[in-house]
Amino acid sequence: MWTNSKFVATVGGATLEVVKRYVENQRVVHRILLPPRAWSQGLLGSYPMSRQSVARAHQKIQELSWEPMYHEPVSHYGTDYTFRKAQKKDPLKQVLRSYFPMQEEKDHRVYGASDGAIRGNMFRQVQERWLEWQKLFLSIIPLPEISAARAMPLLFRTVPNPELHNGQAIQMIDEVRHSTIQQNLKRLYMNNYIDPAGFNSSLRNFQNDYCGTIGRQFAEGFITGDAITAASIYLTIVAETAFTNTLFVAMPAEAAANGDYLLPTVFHSVQSDESRHISNGYATLLMALADEGNHQLLERDLRYAWWNNHRVVDAAIGTFIEYGTKDRRKDRESYAEMWRRWIYDDYYRSYLVPLEKYGLVIPHDLIEEAWNQIWNKGYVHEVAQFFATGWLANYWRIDPMTDKDFEWFEYKYPGWYDRYGKWWEQYNRLSTPNGHHPIVAEDVDYQYPHRCWVCMVPCLVREDMVMAEVNGQWRTYCHEACRWTDVEAFRPTYQGRQTPNMGQLIGAREWETLYHGWNWADVVSDMGFVRDDGKTLVAQPHLNLDPSKMWTLDHLRRMDPLLSPNVLLNEMTDEERNAFHAAYIAGGPAGRPARTDK
Repeated sequence: MWTNSKFVATVGGATLEVVKRYVENQRVVHRILLPPRAWSQGLLGSYPMSRQSVARAHQKIQELSWEPMYHEPVSHYGTDYTFRKAQKKDPLKQVLRSYFPMQEEKDHRVYGASDGAIRGNMFRQVQERWLEWQKLFLSIIPLPEISAARAMPLLFRTVPNPELHNGQAIQMIDEVRHSTIQQNLKRLYMNNYIDPAGFNSSLRNFQNDYCGTIGRQFAEGFITGDAITAASIYLTIVAETAFTNTLFVAMPAEAAANGDYLLPTVFHSVQSDESRHISNGYATLLMALADEGNHQLLERDLRYAWWNNHRVVDAAIGTFIEYGTKDRRKDRESYAEMWRRWIYDDYYRSYLVPLEKYGLVIPHDLIEEAWNQIWNKGYVHEVAQFFATGWLANYWRIDPMTDKDFEWFEYKYPGWYDRYGKWWEQYNRLSTPNGHHPIVAEDVDYQYPHRCWVCMVPCLVREDMVMAEVNGQWRTYCHEACRWTDVEAFRPTYQGRQTPNMGQLIGAREWETLYHGWNWADVVSDMGFVRDDGKTLVAQPHLNLDPSKMWTLDHLRRMDPLLSPNVLLNEMTDEERNAFHAAYIAGGPAGRPARTDK
């Protein structure tokens, strides 16, 4: 045994040369695994601090790995991929000795900015509209981070690359750090913002919220099903490579424009780690490409991962950036402009298209359709309208749009007012209780939408909604791509190939179905979205904290019970269901029911 520079246990029949080699190896290992501060404080005895390169240290780490020969390892997380011909390289080498000082410096900057924000009275200057939407954002984002950390062990056994395991282990540490500083940011907002209600309970309650369930299914996609599909293609190849620019760059830019400079500090610190995660994903992708038998699975997974990420991330971040801001400068980029630059040009054209040289079929049709959804079909605006429709089942306050907002939207999205302006005027009119119901129960020319079984975002672009009967249940999907995911991709057999590790999308997935037949007041009470007085709702359709202007449980008790569209769909006859579907896809935009006077 090596301790304090001496052997204190016998070495049996080992030769002196073997003993010397063992001693040298232990010295190198200590230099790799302990930070430089340990050397400066004399924690390793009299050995001087080594100046060996990161590359040599990285190579030495690989020598510490081994495959046990005395038993057959159990495959905890299975995959249908094979890696028989793969080159085993890590293109971005990182060791803990260089990693920890770098992360320590970044943490100093994050927590220093937090202290500066409090001392500088940031919370008296930040826009309330912006911080209210952060109650949703900061409740959801730590779960994908923790799920990403949990995803890395899925790859340790399935990806036979000791070099890459080191990078995956460091990514796991990254993701835990990200979740920690994000939750600390939420805690700081809670302690200093004028209305902490919603920040204080969101981590406990967001998973059963009207909107939060969408984020939950997104995060759980990192750790369910085939290990490579979930932890590599869905997480690192698509989510982190494509969508973190809008998530961790566009969002911070908008935060700064609304007087919030804490979120940019935290999320730029997070984004600075993403290059390593992207590298991990790309290395795994190249390994999978080396086996032609994997191409079929890669093409399947790229289609699923791209579409699900688009439906969830664009829905959430697009809404935060477009509807959570008070910055209406005409020269500010819209979310559509950001998406075109950072996702379409930088990811699709620069990252995905070059993969075709390896014989991989890229889902060009779905990428073009995602752009079509954002620019031509108003996807983000439909989502924001849905979030505001069910404001009473949330835990943040949603500010009505003003004339200045209308002008900006019309400038950036010509035709916006004709589609959505009238509804937002109705939202403003109904925002203060005055003998009427919340907008979800009023006649404002809006048909409550069905949920998509796969992405959990409702079928808001009405013309795209499709249905299928699966396992004796009729399900609705926001688009053919989501129907394909459920009916064809997530199955034990795919195009004649056995895929037992893929799993299926089952369980109680739809929020409305969980509360079918409940009174709205009981729904809100069950979720815990009530203020300390026991009756006033956490959520409000305005930013006025005057108690006489705020909605209470008593207002909700007068409403009809909440009904699940999916339950009602499954109670219909075949003829009724077909007629319903024909009418539904004839509706819209802005949730308008199909006209009956044609």
